[in-house]
Amino acid sequence: MTGPNHKPGELPVSPIFIFIIICVTPSLCLLNEELAVEPTVSERLSASMMEKPLNASVSNFTLPLTCGNNTHYCMDLCSFCHDIFHEHSMQCLSVLLDSLCLTTFHIEMTQSNADSCVWGNVSGFYSNLSICTEEISDCLIIPWPNPLVEQTFLDIHSRYFQDCPSEELSDPPPAIVFALVITPICLIPVMVSLVVLKTKNGDGSQ
Repeated sequence: MTGPNHKPGELPVSPIFIFIIICVTPSLCLLNEELAVEPTVSERLSASMMEKPLNASVSNFTLPLTCGNNTHYCMDLCSFCHDIFHEHSMQCLSVLLDSLCLTTFHIEMTQSNADSCVWGNVSGFYSNLSICTEEISDCLIIPWPNPLVEQTFLDIHSRYFQDCPSEELSDPPPAIVFALVITPICLIPVMVSLVVLKTKNGDGSQ
């Protein structure tokens, strides 16, 4: 089939052929887009976790100071101390405690509407703070507890719990006090009487 504008040696272009090309081309593009789609967040996290052991081992190799353990958390803390302070010093521990432990504790205490003088309301925050200070000290191979941690808790008590009323020990009821006092007083004559009776019977002279 040839048209009036068709030249010899050229293949005729069928409208059906053009229609097929138009329909197939978007499908191929969509397929290529699906193949080239970026990895999901979970895949990125998995890939990052696959790379971290290598990075940790490299930093462990280059880090002249020892670290408490080889977890990513500890390695980051040790690397920070090495880069900033060049050692696992108490000064570095102080910075880490302020940034990682005390900041969280202050936020929790501020956001809590419960009475801070009731131990049940703050025991969770207090326990988390204690665990945080212990973990960081262990990572830096600094004994725990240490003077810095003790001073940290003293500052917390003076800030949040200083105004809490202390429960004073009350005296026992008068009836209990009377019973505790009169019992040994009554036993003394009884014991003396037993000794006298035993002596009269001649048992004590043998």
